[in-house]
Amino acid sequence: MASPTLFSVAGKNVLITGGSRGIGAMIAKGFQEAGANVLLTSRSEEASRETSAAIPGSRYVASNVSSREGCEALAEQVAQMFDNRLDVLINNAGTSWGEPLERKSGKANWGFDKVFDLNVKGVFYLTRACLPLLENGATSEDPSRIINIGSVVGLMPQEAPTHAYDASKAAVHNLTKKFAADLAPKHITVNCVAPGFVPSRMSAGLGTWGGKPEDIANATPLGRMGNADDMAGACIYFSSRAGSWCTGVILNVDGGAAGAMQIPLSSL
Repeated sequence: MASPTLFSVAGKNVLITGGSRGIGAMIAKGFQEAGANVLLTSRSEEASRETSAAIPGSRYVASNVSSREGCEALAEQVAQMFDNRLDVLINNAGTSWGEPLERKSGKANWGFDKVFDLNVKGVFYLTRACLPLLENGATSEDPSRIINIGSVVGLMPQEAPTHAYDASKAAVHNLTKKFAADLAPKHITVNCVAPGFVPSRMSAGLGTWGGKPEDIANATPLGRMGNADDMAGACIYFSSRAGSWCTGVILNVDGGAAGAMQIPLSSL
């Protein structure tokens, strides 16, 4: 019989970037309800405050993790608020941008820079800035955890012209594996959750390119889009004793979108 504490995250200090809405807010709520000490952050102080108020017991701070300076400033704030110990860092903050390849609007450089600054550089710089805090509480039996939020489109590009986003998430997956190898000797695990399509403001943008929610749900092998339990559950698993021997893992939480698709007979 499994121990009732096998999946416990009670008392852990957890930082969630992009935590004011979408998947980040889902994860923040799940951890707070599971007894963790949650600090959520986003660029918008107002949005962060509103989400924190809706998750009793959580705390918030505004930050900009799209720059090295912003990441280092956030790490300093986390050190003060969590007394120099961080147990779980969840790199969730992200943005998207899309434009047909043949369109030459002049925004392509801006779009790629914006996406990679937040989705990739932000993960690198914040992880590096938080390492001393993660090391402070890490042990071989209970390592500190870093969880990067990638995407199923980092495994298989989507039809929408979101070249920068898809490539950035593939980079996040590979960076996860690089960090996992680097940080294992420090008793820090690094894993990645690759969500499929989850209702959020970002996924709603797919409607611009014809991606209607009902069509996406019907095209998913398990017949629905992701929800808050799916997102929080995967992160809680990686953060609990149950997931303490996992590192360098890219976990698809996508209803089978990447792993359970079959080649139509008509194509053989």
